[in-house]
Amino acid sequence: MIKPFTALATTAATLLATSLLALPAWAVDVAFKPVAEGVYAYIGDIEGRTYDNEGLNANIGLVVTPVGAVLIDSGSSYQVAAKIHEAVKKVTTQPLKLVINSGDQDHRWLGNGYFTEKGIETLAHADAQADMQARSGEQMDGLKVLKERLDGTRPTLPARFVKAQDSTIDMGGVLIELKHRQGGHTPGDTLVWLPQKNVLFSGDVVYVDRVLGLHPVSRTKTWLDSFAVIDQLKPKIIVPGHGQVTNLATAQAHTRDLLLALRAHMKKAVDEGVDISAAVKAFNGKPFAHLKHADVWLPQLANQTYLEMERE
Repeated sequence: MIKPFTALATTAATLLATSLLALPAWAVDVAFKPVAEGVYAYIGDIEGRTYDNEGLNANIGLVVTPVGAVLIDSGSSYQVAAKIHEAVKKVTTQPLKLVINSGDQDHRWLGNGYFTEKGIETLAHADAQADMQARSGEQMDGLKVLKERLDGTRPTLPARFVKAQDSTIDMGGVLIELKHRQGGHTPGDTLVWLPQKNVLFSGDVVYVDRVLGLHPVSRTKTWLDSFAVIDQLKPKIIVPGHGQVTNLATAQAHTRDLLLALRAHMKKAVDEGVDISAAVKAFNGKPFAHLKHADVWLPQLANQTYLEMERE
């Protein structure tokens, strides 16, 4: 009796292993949650870009108005954009009329091709254009981790670029204000302010729960100029670019205060002729050690800020 039982067990184990291998890989599930009346957000992963999260490691916004819906950011790929659109349809029967790219990072605009194909207008600040054109290839290369999930994605510039520092879109009486101060994380970073709702979609001007990111195109000086607008607006609710929906005090502590600390430390180091490696090691990151990825990324931020202070 032992041999038949062993054979059956082996067969069962083989079938189980085969069925597990046949299961589809985990994929991102886009669902919008209410933030205020007529205002919704999808809160993305705060890890790096992976096959499983489909590169959608950022937050997406949705505003429903009497004359149509407005999406804030188009996602990281054509396929993700299609998922975002389906998620919009589950929230409202209003047609999607406009997609605002809040910046020029990949997950803010690489889904534009899908929406353009559907005849939906896409919009960004003019300061994003050159960076979108310059880094689109690099961004696509960075998303190769998505494999077949990147299929169909073509870098597609917004149909309209706004040039004003401040502009207002009136959607059936719902005011959407765009505020741009020469970017920060990317050159095109733009705040999307809903004054009647007291809600701000900050894009990558605000990071909470995880350490912010700096690229060669990032500028901490203009980033703080952008954040100064948030300080003036004093929004009740902030949907950050990354992390959970938050308030002004948390946004200040996790983003503004880190930028201020980096700039103050590195300016002193540059002014005193301190070597970059010594300046990076001396930066006190303890107040921000609770943020995700702090141990790995804080030295990189310190290094990048030192180089920026040298240029200034």
